[in-house]
Amino acid sequence: MTQQVPIDPAARADDHPAEGVYEIAPDLAYQRLAIVNIQFYGRPGAGDRQWLLIDAGVFGTASMISDAAARRFGKDSRPAAIILTHGHFDHVGALADLAEQWDTPVYAHELERPYLDGRSAYPPPDPTVGGGFMAALAGFYPRGPIDVGKRLHTLPSDGSVPAMPGWRWIATPGHTPGHISLWRESDRTLIAGDAFITTHQESAFAVALQFAELHGPPMYYTPDWIAARSSVEKLAALDPSLAVTGHGPAMRGPTFSKALHKLAREFDRLAVPPQGRYVGQPARADASGVTYVPPKKS
Repeated sequence: MTQQVPIDPAARADDHPAEGVYEIAPDLAYQRLAIVNIQFYGRPGAGDRQWLLIDAGVFGTASMISDAAARRFGKDSRPAAIILTHGHFDHVGALADLAEQWDTPVYAHELERPYLDGRSAYPPPDPTVGGGFMAALAGFYPRGPIDVGKRLHTLPSDGSVPAMPGWRWIATPGHTPGHISLWRESDRTLIAGDAFITTHQESAFAVALQFAELHGPPMYYTPDWIAARSSVEKLAALDPSLAVTGHGPAMRGPTFSKALHKLAREFDRLAVPPQGRYVGQPARADASGVTYVPPKKS
């Protein structure tokens, strides 16, 4: 049975969307695309090369993303870069098309590169964990790799984020080997990717209605629960006041912060499935890609 950390609905930060885009800070907004969120960084009207895209949604959403960007930043405006929290299919579905259309560099963690330059597929999802329709379908989700190698760059080793002054990237592995989150200390704003999420992603019903609940990373696609726990502990220690995740509504305020600390303290009970292919024996990877996948549970 999937556990959850309920969140006071007042903590939601997704009021007043404009054509599907939710502005949650003067220079930060997100767009909900079916089962996943992407983020726009930059002030409205910023113009060409004065903004960034974080993640790139599911396949078939390139025009929705580019149309929203044009409305927000100006007609024909292109991002300075595309930053990836990780390379799962629902975060890179429109990546190749948008990077080509905008002639834009793509940045990711060094350990995420093999899944983005054609060298390695991710470990198989585990459809036996989490329950719900989305989890049951997990065996059919694409594992990659995709190949955007000609545009791919490694994030700077000093933690800075290209064209995002005041932000730094934080390694938050577990959901993928090179998963990152983005953090701005000045106002304690967090872009968490899938390190934790704010809806029950295993359930199609919950995804459709966007019930606000705090969860660990999607169970069916997380191959290293030990690393995932450490990542949530690391993010909770930052005590963010505003967070947007890869799935679910953006959250803010003390009730959200309290829920995140609870998730970190009780991660094994609340986030880790009681059994599954990767419970107790994670997949392993290095800079070349996946090196070991544990056998399926009988």
